[in-house]
Amino acid sequence: MATERKKILLRLDPAVHDALARWAADELRSANAQIEFLLRRALSDEGRMPGGAARLPRRGRPPKESPETGDSDAG
Repeated sequence: MATERKKILLRLDPAVHDALARWAADELRSANAQIEFLLRRALSDEGRMPGGAARLPRRGRPPKESPETGDSDAG
């Protein structure tokens, strides 16, 4: 079972939020995901990432299931 994620209120300067939102959009992330990504990177860089922290979910669409039959384009 997945652990419930913590919710926090974060107050940011509007200019900082705008810059963060642009950066997140450039990397196809939400602002929330970008903040978590940056916090995790900072924790890791400083050797403070807890060992029990769950990994971030992969971005994008889930991989397609492989076909059960040998359908191929080369015929």
